[in-house]
Amino acid sequence: MDFGSILGILLCMALVGGAIFIGGGAGFIDPLSIMITLGGSLSAVLINFQVSKILATFRAVRKAFVNRDKDFLALFKQLSDFAVRARRDGILGLESDVETLQDPFMKKGLQMGVDGNSAEIIEAVLEQDICSMMERHAVGHAIFQAIAAFAPAFGMLGTLIGLIQMLRNLSDPSSIGAGMAVALITTLYGAMVANMVALPIGGKLEQRTKEETAMRRMVLQGILSIQQGDSPRVAQEKLRSYLSPSLRARTENV
Repeated sequence: MDFGSILGILLCMALVGGAIFIGGGAGFIDPLSIMITLGGSLSAVLINFQVSKILATFRAVRKAFVNRDKDFLALFKQLSDFAVRARRDGILGLESDVETLQDPFMKKGLQMGVDGNSAEIIEAVLEQDICSMMERHAVGHAIFQAIAAFAPAFGMLGTLIGLIQMLRNLSDPSSIGAGMAVALITTLYGAMVANMVALPIGGKLEQRTKEETAMRRMVLQGILSIQQGDSPRVAQEKLRSYLSPSLRARTENV
């Protein structure tokens, strides 16, 4: 569970919601404004992207709240152990471990190595897997960026609609203040959707993609080192290049 994401959302809702309701919350609820902002944004996203891509993206949103940070240190230790055993027993000595691996990417790469494929073939196949993953994830990032762009735009559109309706009733000065407030609510809704939902979730998903990409490239480097017969020390030095300085210090005795 990613408590940072949940805490951030709750804190944002508490601060904004508290400010709204302290100042008289009832006036901030307007169904028509919600319909224009949310409905308009959703319609524009449906025009821009395939429905299947949108559904897949929203299913992936849970990663922003459920997935924990990637454990690069555990991965370093696992790959180091594979390198030591492969150096001692040969890469075929890892065949029994392949079936127990939970990571499909690592399992695929090691199986290719055990099957006797060259380093060039393994690298080409796994690099294509990484590129394909990044392309899939890029669609999800683009969807949330689109929502962040469309929501304020439709909020402004709702404001213009409200202003036009208000100007038609200038004969009743008492209604101008209330009409102006309603007209501005859609802009508020658009800003809230963009800055409280779309941009934070999109940013978290993008960060998850970067972490997963770095981890997969680390796995790829480890598999290539094992397949090429690098010594465990050389393999470890190559793997350390993917770690932060603080983590590198913790791997010195591995």
